Amino acid sequence: MTTATLVPVAVALPLIGFLINGLAGKYLKKEGLIGAIGSATVGAGFVIGCMVLNELLSLPAEARTRVITLFSWIGAGSLQTAVAYQIDPLSVTMLLIVTGVGFLIHVYAIGYMHGDPGFWRFFAYLNLFVFAMLNLVMADNFLLLFLGWEGVGLCSYLLIGFWYDRNFEKGTTGDAAKKAFIVNRIGDFGFLIGMFLIFKTFGSLQFQTVFGQAGQFAVGSPVIVAITLALFLGATGKSAQIPLFVWLPDAMAGPTPVSALIHAATMVTAGVYMVARCSVLYALAPVSMHVVAIIGACTALFAATIGLVQNDIKKVLAYSTISQLGYMFLALGVGAFSAGIFHLLTHAFFKALLFLGAGSVIHAMHEEQNIQKMGGLKSSMPVTYWTFLAGAVAIAGIFPLSGFFSKDEILWQAFSGGHRILWAMGFTGAALTAFYMFRLVTLTFEGEARWTHSVHPHEAPPTMTLPLLVLALLSVVGGVFGIPASLGGGNALDHWLEPVFQPALDRLPHTGGDQHMLEYLLMAMSVGVALAGILVARKWYLQRKDIPETLSAKAQWAYTVLSNKYYVDEIYDAIVVTPITRVSEKLLWRIVDVGIIDWTVNAVARTTGAIGRTLRLVQTGVTQSYALIFLLGVVAIVGWILAH
Repeated sequence: MTTATLVPVAVALPLIGFLINGLAGKYLKKEGLIGAIGSATVGAGFVIGCMVLNELLSLPAEARTRVITLFSWIGAGSLQTAVAYQIDPLSVTMLLIVTGVGFLIHVYAIGYMHGDPGFWRFFAYLNLFVFAMLNLVMADNFLLLFLGWEGVGLCSYLLIGFWYDRNFEKGTTGDAAKKAFIVNRIGDFGFLIGMFLIFKTFGSLQFQTVFGQAGQFAVGSPVIVAITLALFLGATGKSAQIPLFVWLPDAMAGPTPVSALIHAATMVTAGVYMVARCSVLYALAPVSMHVVAIIGACTALFAATIGLVQNDIKKVLAYSTISQLGYMFLALGVGAFSAGIFHLLTHAFFKALLFLGAGSVIHAMHEEQNIQKMGGLKSSMPVTYWTFLAGAVAIAGIFPLSGFFSKDEILWQAFSGGHRILWAMGFTGAALTAFYMFRLVTLTFEGEARWTHSVHPHEAPPTMTLPLLVLALLSVVGGVFGIPASLGGGNALDHWLEPVFQPALDRLPHTGGDQHMLEYLLMAMSVGVALAGILVARKWYLQRKDIPETLSAKAQWAYTVLSNKYYVDEIYDAIVVTPITRVSEKLLWRIVDVGIIDWTVNAVARTTGAIGRTLRLVQTGVTQSYALIFLLGVVAIVGWILAH
């Protein structure tokens, strides 16, 4: 028995935690026990993942892929699908990210959700999410992946609306949950179309079968282009890319541990993982790869500009997440699959850290999220400040923290691959990232205190600060997994993932080469603009000279547009939501439902009633009347017989 056979156990443990807390949590009444059950089931999965990683590292690269089949699931005609898990470097990497970061966030949530009446329900939902996410990343076929895909969407809905009776800027948290659910259904429609086309084309939904047959198709094959574009539509929904990104900022209405686990580190990367898993198909569809790269670069820059002026601490991080996901898709679109997964890994570290740090601030500020009402928290919350600062420096791309290595690898691959415009967009986004992150740090932790006298900021309890310290350490040293050869490293993650992505890379044109001096120059430029963004942000916001009222007319106009998120929600409401609502109300409800369906049903009822009332006149209950009718009937029958 190999340790890889324990993977189904790692997947099942969070389900067990969900069942225990979901069925008995209300009666356990001890938060420590409920939190321990929820955390331990995820932490045990991480331990198993480490064991599997150690086993795979001892094997040659070509022997690191295997499939563990549990049971036959669906058999209908030629569709034969099993519940089976694929063990390979990519799935094990995702297993470690989901369970490792998930465990830290579960521990953090014990302190953050302390005293909440729905404490047991919250941990049940978190465990259910981890179970669904593990099925998504470990599946060996598209159908099981889609089951996990829909499962994480359901859990996202439940957790965004966890405080369903609370209000936020656009309604209730329930409204935010519904928005996320509906927008994701649009993307999921594309995913379903992609799966239908895959089954029609390949006769199977199993990864190894599909990817093994893909080589029979020519590069640019229309059916492969259609499949990859349909799958990417699903990815834009789940990973919040243009045009389906609008749900993620509103999802911040949920508890902060949810924002960290689901909407930063794991679920929103599902689209990135899916495209990376289908790298062989995308390598055969250059048009689709260009679309992925362009959408990724546009999203990275677009979301970064919005993040410049947001004042809700979680909204800044939400738009930052959208932007960083754009970088991942940019990497996948230019064929840098390993670089995309590398940024997924480092982003899980520093973005989970930043969200948890934001949660610590919100907790200390009595649920206040407006950074304009904060300031001066550095002395009151030293652990939160220094760990948050580490995450900010990492995401800004400052050497030698983790974000520098992963983001630089993406920008280098884009530049060396000849995608100069996309590189320029990513380069500009890097400068904006540094600016808005240190705007956030400065307004939150430095300068003068701007909170009311009723607020008494304090450091979070150990259950919340210990995960911050661990994630801060990973944010600082996480780049060691992908130090490039130009800096004396072996890019270990790239070699680790090579067996998964090599079939796709063999079909792509080779670019780049050993241009170390050019790479050094681009690195220096990247760090230079990041440092410039940091310095400008600190200068402006320590002196607080950029209040909108003090800006020029043109700058005020730009500030208004950015603070209103380019009015995208309003545009969608005008051209999509309102027309559908009006058509539904005036046509479907008033005419079809009320005018046709209800009228028809009511007419049948009225006709039946009228017939009944008429026939009731015959049923008098008088025996003589019945005898007379009987006699008249006999006479009529005899008369008819005689007449014929």
